[in-house]
Parts: sequence; structure tokens; C-alpha cells
Amino acid sequence: MLATQSLPLPRVCSAGDLCKAMLAGAPRPQRFDDAGLDRVLCHDARRGMLEVQSGTPWRALAEHGSAAFQDGTVGASIAANAAGPDGRPMVAHLRSFTLVTADGELRRVSRDCSPELFRLAVGGFGVFGPFYSLTLDLASLAQATAAAAAPVRLELPEACAQGSRSGVELLVPPEAAEALIAQVRAALEERRCLLTRLEARHTLSEEETFLRWARREYAALRIEYGFRSTLGACASATQLSAQLVELALAAGGAIAPASLPLASREQAEACYPMLSAFLAEKRRYDPAERVWSAWYRGTRDLLRREPCAVRWSRD
Repeated sequence: MLATQSLPLPRVCSAGDLCKAMLAGAPRPQRFDDAGLDRVLCHDARRGMLEVQSGTPWRALAEHGSAAFQDGTVGASIAANAAGPDGRPMVAHLRSFTLVTADGELRRVSRDCSPELFRLAVGGFGVFGPFYSLTLDLASLAQATAAAAAPVRLELPEACAQGSRSGVELLVPPEAAEALIAQVRAALEERRCLLTRLEARHTLSEEETFLRWARREYAALRIEYGFRSTLGACASATQLSAQLVELALAAGGAIAPASLPLASREQAEACYPMLSAFLAEKRRYDPAERVWSAWYRGTRDLLRREPCAVRWSRD
């Protein structure tokens, strides 16, 4: 989201509200509640398209052929270019979108109109401006629902209620997934962290987005774990994140872009050699860095980070 302010947050329900929110609270726009952006704007059965506001939950679109899309909102899925129920990233289901740029302008973007911004914003985690609406391909949604494959989830005991939690998403070649899971378990045990959730799903490749994570078929592994809230345990958990990414790299994989702030600079650049160029494009479109998010801050600061020695002891 955008810069933190005290609650309650202003609710936006229209394109005009969104443009005003982007221009308010200089030098950075204020945060806002986008729960009001939850309407279907156009259902064109003849052209096979559906335009919805960005805050529309997937579960509200079941009658339009997206019954297998269950989690989150349409806008959040496109911002992360998340894998759909058939493993294809969300860009495959998208025809066009409108977003509000840092200067408060509402722009319609597609593969034919502003193709550069299309490639950057899809999977760009909102750093080029919030989506107002998204136009989806109905045939593609129906195809994804028909070919849906549920992720394999292993629910494990919860960590201590007073402990801390962390998680990371790794991308590995499917044939390497089983061996990597065994290595992850060993690394968690060594650092006295408790595995609380392990989810695996098959994802497919795409070649359209700038910050492209789906460069081949992957097994996407969502790993969550708990640890004690002591200083030593927190330092160990931070090192653990980097260790898990290193294991994925050694297996021919990568870290998912949503988890990039958990990686080291060297790991991030190894996984996403285009990351510096992506951030340069962000500054070109938004030189004052008015559009802000925790993901952007963490990823930008990652490339400024200098290595330092860390010492810790188990407790």
C-alpha cells in the first residue's frame, strides 16, 4: 500500500476518489481503503470480457467462470502476477487495466496501448500506481477453472503462541522439490525453528512481464515457520531466510518476488538480474517516489545494502 497514516483510512469507491487520494498528502499520497472498489463495471459476453474494479474479491466472480479463483482480490493477484488455479500467472487472464499514476492521472493500459507500462505494472506490486479496474478474458478464466489443481498443503503444529513467525516462498524445478523440502526441514531443525506450514503448487511459465518470476515451470513452495522472540533467535531466523534461498538457488530455482526483501543483495540479483532496471523504470515513471509500499522500500533498500558480519549463538 501507500504511506502509513493513522486510521481511519479514507474509502475510495470511484476513479475520481482514487485520483484524489493519489494527489493528497504530499509528498507521498495517503493510504486508503479500497474495499469500496468491488463492482463489476462491464460484462461483455459477445467479446468475452469482464471489467471489474481492483478490490473485487475473486469469490464474487464465480458466476463468470472464475470459481477456482478463491483467494484475495483481482487487483492484488494482478499486482503480484500470482499463479492462477491452473498454474498460469495472472497476466495470461488479463486484457487491459486502468491505473492511477503518481501524478494522479487515470491511464488505460494494454498490450497494444502503453505496452511498456503493461509489462512493468503486471507483477510490479503496485509501485507504478494502484489499479482502478482490470479487464479479464472470460475464456481464459474458464479454462483455468477447468484445469484447476489444488495446492498440496501440509498443516503442521502451531509454534509457541508467544513466539514470532516468518515465511518465504521458493521456486524450484519440480524434479528438485522433494530433495529441497528435506533440506528445508534439516535447516529449520538446525536453527530450532518450527515448521508450521508447507504448501506446494505447480506453476507454468510466461514471457510478458518485466519482473518475470515464471521463467520456466516451477514447484512454488510456501514455507512458514515459528521461532522464539529472543534476539538470538530472531538473528538466526534472518539468516535462515537467506539459507533457504541459497538452497533454492543451488537446486536451480529462485525466490518468489513477493519474498525478495528477505534475500541478500547477491541472491536477489542472481534470481532477478533485471531488478536494477525495474527500479530504474520505477524512478523514471515516479521520480519523486510518491507511490510507496513496504515491498518497494524493502526491495529498493536491498540493493543499497552492504554486507556485514553477523554473529549469533543458539539459546
